[in-house]
Amino acid sequence: TPWSTKGKSYRFSPLETPLVLCPRQAAGLPIIQVLHESTLMRGHPSRFESFVTRLGFQTDEEGEDRLSLVWRGARFPGYLCLGLSLALLILSVPIMEAIRIRGLGTTAASLWYFPVMNIILFGVAAFLLSLKRVIVIDQGSHQVYLFKKSLLRRSDLAVNFSEIVALRLGTDMVYSGPALAGSTTGQSFFPASALRLVLTSGETVLLDRGNKSRMEDLARRLSRFLCKPITSEPKNTIQPS
Repeated sequence: TPWSTKGKSYRFSPLETPLVLCPRQAAGLPIIQVLHESTLMRGHPSRFESFVTRLGFQTDEEGEDRLSLVWRGARFPGYLCLGLSLALLILSVPIMEAIRIRGLGTTAASLWYFPVMNIILFGVAAFLLSLKRVIVIDQGSHQVYLFKKSLLRRSDLAVNFSEIVALRLGTDMVYSGPALAGSTTGQSFFPASALRLVLTSGETVLLDRGNKSRMEDLARRLSRFLCKPITSEPKNTIQPS
């Protein structure tokens, strides 16, 4: 099933899942067609977990039967690293040229770390700017599509409306500190308000994190599209994998 967001096309494999109509939509239809009795989810919910305490999706497209939300990663740090990388080219290019002409036995060769830093900063910038998450709720196909990509990895998840039990507002304890000497002594966790999909399988899918009022507002919007209830639950600890 292809879908697009502002000219960019994405494609997901069709799901053999039942067609479950929202009462709001079904009210004007004389016949409700059921395609299959079994439900199949494509993708792994665990791949959409995050150690980020605040995501912040923005509305990309909103219509009567379709809602698209987009989150783009750490833009400011990404552009900062890119700017530093470009600035370092003033030093890195002459150093590399001197090494190429005169070899490694010169004074210029002792400044090899400038080109290396240049490459590292450019790589970090490319990674940060490539981070992106997309959530699409399509009432036409009765599916929720989640798309996550970075420079190194891409993950897709498609869930049928019938596989969703509710939207859950809760608090994730997000990992934010490293361990010391292989122990848990230095580990730390911070609470973050989170919105998740609760599935019939018992799994949950992370949608967004942020301040509580924004999560409540997003939950109400998604609840209207999905025709699912909103529930609350105590803190949920997300341990680092």
